[in-house]
Amino acid sequence: MKLHPLIQIDPWLKPFGFTLKRRAERAKIREMEFTDGKSLLKDLANNHLYYGLFKTESHWIFREKAPNAKQIFLMGEFSYWKPMEQYALQPLGNGDWEIQLPLAFLQHGALYKLWMVWEYGADERLPSHAQRVVQDEVTKVYSGQVWEPEKKYVWKNPQPEKPKNPLIYEAHIGMSSQNTEINTYWSFKEFVLPRIKKLGYNTIQMMAIQEHPYYGSFGYQVSNFFAPSSRFGTPEELMELIDAAHRLGISVILDVVHSHSVSNTKEGLSLFDGSDNLYFHSGDKGCHPVWDSRCFNYGKNDVVLFLLSNLKYWLENFKFDGFRFDGVTSMCYWNHGIGVDFLNYKQYFDENVDEDAIVYLTLANKLIKEVSVNAFTIAEDVSGMPGMAFPSEKGGIGFDFRMSMGIADYWGKLIKETPDEAWNPGDIYFRLTDKRSEEKTISYAESHDQAMVGDKTLIFRLIDKEMYTGMAVESQNLLVNRGVALHKLIRLLTLSLSQGGYLNFMGNEFGHPEWIDFPREGNNWSYKYARRQWNLADAENLKYKYLNAFDAAMIRCVEQYKVLETSPQVILQDSNSQVLAYLRNNAFFVYNFSPTNSYTNFELYAPEGEYKIVLNSDSVAFGGFGNINETIIYKTSSKNGTPHLRLYLPARTGVALRKI
Repeated sequence: MKLHPLIQIDPWLKPFGFTLKRRAERAKIREMEFTDGKSLLKDLANNHLYYGLFKTESHWIFREKAPNAKQIFLMGEFSYWKPMEQYALQPLGNGDWEIQLPLAFLQHGALYKLWMVWEYGADERLPSHAQRVVQDEVTKVYSGQVWEPEKKYVWKNPQPEKPKNPLIYEAHIGMSSQNTEINTYWSFKEFVLPRIKKLGYNTIQMMAIQEHPYYGSFGYQVSNFFAPSSRFGTPEELMELIDAAHRLGISVILDVVHSHSVSNTKEGLSLFDGSDNLYFHSGDKGCHPVWDSRCFNYGKNDVVLFLLSNLKYWLENFKFDGFRFDGVTSMCYWNHGIGVDFLNYKQYFDENVDEDAIVYLTLANKLIKEVSVNAFTIAEDVSGMPGMAFPSEKGGIGFDFRMSMGIADYWGKLIKETPDEAWNPGDIYFRLTDKRSEEKTISYAESHDQAMVGDKTLIFRLIDKEMYTGMAVESQNLLVNRGVALHKLIRLLTLSLSQGGYLNFMGNEFGHPEWIDFPREGNNWSYKYARRQWNLADAENLKYKYLNAFDAAMIRCVEQYKVLETSPQVILQDSNSQVLAYLRNNAFFVYNFSPTNSYTNFELYAPEGEYKIVLNSDSVAFGGFGNINETIIYKTSSKNGTPHLRLYLPARTGVALRKI
């Protein structure tokens, strides 16, 4: 019998071949249930075209799914916000309800809600497929909003081709302002997008786009899955932002949340029609024990169609170029991966695995490719589930990439627990490259997670309070000098050793000095720490400009020499000298981690030829000491019959050379 393609790559999976095969077959069977083998998934995932409010040539029509409801009323100012019989929806069967109204009845901008009645109660609800939801500034109450502007947005630019190696700028629209406010789609387009282009990133990952009632949730407590957050502006302004990114050749992916939903009832889907199992598991299984949210039941066809339609909606209506799926580990395991160390393969195949979730993710990836061949997907999975970023046609789940989440934890632990003189180049190289060979990964030294209150960004771990007094250009604070040097080395290592792509959270490229703390009762609802101080990166008298310049230079270096298109080849990893060297495509990277030892005429193997430095972390342009003469052409010489280079390697310095 032919072995599963994953087992051919990883023989340790052989005992689980039956389970791998069963999961792939379950996905095919589930797909057949939807398509009957006569159509594509994308042809069936049209909830957003059926449910919700629509304007036809002759009337308004509104539909809702609520199988447990006894009555449903549309209400708004037209009904004095009370349920009235003339605005009652009529049952269509199969749990669907509908009402038709004259065109003159609703105007663009009008607010509306549902009054949902079930056997033992009634309450107001927002439509499950609402595409526009707004919050009253005074009462803070959410309502659906009729959104039919006279002029539809006209797309002007083609979507860029899928990047081979996504270089991702993780961005939150709301906290992207320099001022203490919620920023807008328009302002991001005008002031932040040019920065991203100048830095050289080819992808933006947009966070917190799906509407969420609590701003401080960072967008991960979604209430209205089809509604772009009105906090930041109109749907058309979001479209204009994405279109502008496409004009610059930048792909835009949505940080999509299909792992859970907010537990709020008035704003979200919880207890929507009085039942707790319309979209979610019943009882304790349907409640996330840590996030205080509701967990989807991926075994229900209605739930799968709801989520698949949601993906198609964002791809087609807003021309997103793909998705980063949040909380995949929570989806795939009944215990949500809470407090679990995934140490052996059995944990990926035992009774703790929710195979319905795996089937859903497989179908989701297939649908996304059907809708847009250029779209790409990334899984946020900390467990290391085999097959996650492996083609579904070969028996995998089908993601293009997975997040390499352990790298940020490794850097944090290394900085905190290991003195500089004990940093081991071999261990660093291993930790950054120890990935499944068949999967592409997105590496990062820090994301938004490390920037939140309760954790520390790289720069804070390295410099701490000295940031407030020692970042002036003329300052020669030893702790700051160390932090600036290591910040550059860590990020260059993480980027240049990535097995697929790289991610940076907004502002971390220049060592943003403040953590993230959204407005809340505990900080008197302050926006002081929910913003980005771009002025620091622009200030000529502060060292933040050096980190910003280095970030752009390393991105440019990796792109120019196509570094990520081949695997790295280790040349040297010496614990005594603390020197690490590796070749990767058209670049030769050499690092000296020693905090005290600089080396003159350091000898190491290199393919025969002449070399020139193309990136030098010690350059004065990047806040270094300028100890290396970058005009020198380095020529190999023979040693014991093999070619060697002789380099000057100052302490805490990394260089990239190219062969001439």
